[in-house]
Amino acid sequence: MRSIQPVDPTQPHALAPAQKLYVWLTAVNVTALLLANILGVKLFSFTTPWHWGDGSVFKIEHTVGMLPFPITFLITDLLTEYFGKKAARQTTYIAFAMAVFAFILISAGRVMPIHEGVPGTANHEAFENIFGSATLMYIASLLAFLIGSLIDIFTFSIFKRMTGGKLVWLRATGSTIISQVFDSLLVTWLFFWAFPMVLGQAGATFHFVMTMAFTGYVLKFVIAVLLTPAIYIGRWAISSWFELQPVPASES
Repeated sequence: MRSIQPVDPTQPHALAPAQKLYVWLTAVNVTALLLANILGVKLFSFTTPWHWGDGSVFKIEHTVGMLPFPITFLITDLLTEYFGKKAARQTTYIAFAMAVFAFILISAGRVMPIHEGVPGTANHEAFENIFGSATLMYIASLLAFLIGSLIDIFTFSIFKRMTGGKLVWLRATGSTIISQVFDSLLVTWLFFWAFPMVLGQAGATFHFVMTMAFTGYVLKFVIAVLLTPAIYIGRWAISSWFELQPVPASES
């Protein structure tokens, strides 16, 4: 395993391999979170061959933002694997802080006087439809991300110690599946029930909230399973390109 060498103060960009890896993984994590929050304004729905107990068709309904969202859990798993849970939590806090910063800038952009009629630019209605309607979803998603990521890091570390550093697929998929339960429930409950109630609006029914959370979780479950090979590919790339080895299970 390569050790982290002191950085030449005259060349602060000349990072050691481990430092480069940490910067890149953190950058991907931040990007995936920001895109998940911005894309979250669009909902999608498609039917499946299955049916509920009452005979109605089982549909997968969720926001487009949840497509890049599982990438954040893959990144935290790799960070926990190679740098430990403290470094993974630091990346989570950085991503959360950058998302809050982006939210502040978006809010500032919304109150700026708009100049309409220029080809290729949005009018007030279009701009507000995207960024205004996404405000509550953005906040709900951020809170769910923070809590879900911390749970993911915690459970990944537990699984790693329990398996003695073996069964990578179990700790990667298992930790994501567990953390996504809390993420799916929290973001759905906040956006469709808690926030409307606080604003004096009619919140969604309990059945709707649970249905959205469940169908969203099913999709996240499938994505988590499909992403399992990605952590093996990531481990191979990190070992081959950066010559790093995972943190011992006893130190996780």
